[in-house]
Amino acid sequence: MVGDLIGKVLGELGLDSVAQAHQIGARWEEVVGKGVAIHCRPLGIRAGVLELEVDSPVWSQQLQLRKPELIAALERTFGKDAPRELRFQVGYARGRKTSE
Repeated sequence: MVGDLIGKVLGELGLDSVAQAHQIGARWEEVVGKGVAIHCRPLGIRAGVLELEVDSPVWSQQLQLRKPELIAALERTFGKDAPRELRFQVGYARGRKTSE
């Protein structure tokens, strides 16, 4: 009973999404490959949509075209817990090397 209540409260606070985003972030390079991971990183999840930061408009466009491939890779790794949609936004990929 208390466990159900705690799970409900965490869900309402969105902390289950935080945990899910952390799991994806921890395995991001493994899921999408080093070439993509250098230019794109997960920011968070909202309502099953994985929000991603991309370091340039060119990479954003390329990854938009590869969206079905990326979603399939996430599904292979995370199964039913995989995000069902991706949203890309151009920003500064902090802490990333931009060479390669």
